[in-house]
Amino acid sequence: MKAPGFWSRGGRLPAFLSPLGALYAAATARRVARGGRRLGVPVVCVGNLSVGGTGKTPVVMSLIERVKALGLEPQVVSRGYGGTLEGPVWVDPARHDASEAGDEPLLMAPFAPVWVAKDRGAGAEAAEAAGAETIILDDGFQSADPARDLQIVVIDAEAGFGNGRVFPAGPLREPVAAGLARADLVVLIGPEHARKAFRQANVLPKPVVDAELAPLETGMDWTGIRVLAFAGIGRPAKFFATLRGLGAEIVEAVPLGDHQPLPLPLLRRLTERAARLDARLVCTEKDAVRLPPGARASILVVPVRLRAPDWSALDDALARILPPRDAGS
Repeated sequence: MKAPGFWSRGGRLPAFLSPLGALYAAATARRVARGGRRLGVPVVCVGNLSVGGTGKTPVVMSLIERVKALGLEPQVVSRGYGGTLEGPVWVDPARHDASEAGDEPLLMAPFAPVWVAKDRGAGAEAAEAAGAETIILDDGFQSADPARDLQIVVIDAEAGFGNGRVFPAGPLREPVAAGLARADLVVLIGPEHARKAFRQANVLPKPVVDAELAPLETGMDWTGIRVLAFAGIGRPAKFFATLRGLGAEIVEAVPLGDHQPLPLPLLRRLTERAARLDARLVCTEKDAVRLPPGARASILVVPVRLRAPDWSALDDALARILPPRDAGS
């Protein structure tokens, strides 16, 4: 879905919808209070307080790398938003596509084994049985099963908390104070100026990792390349800003809904439009995994990764919950 404009401001409509927001918040509070099954391996949850994308997937990718650096084998559990698989199912990119597994599990699969499960607890049990030494929950902060040892909340510094109201009156899944009270760590993502402005407007009572999404170095020089850019992510404007920062000339920007399917008729229209504009088609990694196989070769992709000047807050949190490895193991 695309975020309605009133989610970023006050007014009569958010006030009118606020009783529904209160009901939504109460349902979330009941759900997280239920408790969940305790597993025999550490469980780390990466989630957010807002509806839509804040950068959880890049955080999961970085978390995988840092857990592996400690000598442990992580596996990821995802609900597979947008996919049809009920699970628990181990995601095989050679066998599953985005319509089955969802786009984010396919994006994470090259980094670590990924399980799709509508029942997160069952998915975590399957991962543990398959040999996971650490389980990473992709999303699921507003649920309680399975029990988790570390909860990480991801915040988009530029979007912030919108109008501060709970869905449908605003973008929040729950009140900010309630969510931050359960968090162990915050990853604040955005340009330095945006992070600074966010901190001036908000108090973060938990340890924070400051980070920024940056293009992965691929050796391609984007300077002056005319592109028709499309993006079906939480905030397409972030992708378009990244392209401009690389030096590309965006002759047309096409924002799509988060997780929006990319059928061939839509891609044909985009391809024809790009040809008329003498431009190349370009999209995000997340869009690329939703492309039909025949369309992938002709579309440029810009991968991004999370960069942080200081990971110590995350590393300290992991050291508290992960079992030490024997010397020489």
